Amino acid sequence: MARKPETPAAEDAPPETLEAEVRELRREITFLRQHKMFLLYQSVPRILLFRMASGMAVGLGTVIGATLLLSLIIWALSQIEFIPIIGQWSVRIASEIQNLTGDGN
Repeated sequence: MARKPETPAAEDAPPETLEAEVRELRREITFLRQHKMFLLYQSVPRILLFRMASGMAVGLGTVIGATLLLSLIIWALSQIEFIPIIGQWSVRIASEIQNLTGDGN
């Protein structure tokens, strides 16, 4: 949006300029009040529903991301059994996880 040049102070402005400015301000306020965020924030239940939905989306994304990341890390650890120190450590971690999940014998 291009900025209009500064207008003189309200006391110095001729009445027709002041009327034009007030008309333009009303038009801008009407336009802004029709914006989606103003429509959304006019109702408390809408705000709560919007916030709850966005929180659920963030929570679901976090759980899915953490699950995928941990699965990838555990899979990578199970593939490096041949490295002397890290291999033993990864086998121990994998067996602990299996015991905790009930898959171990």
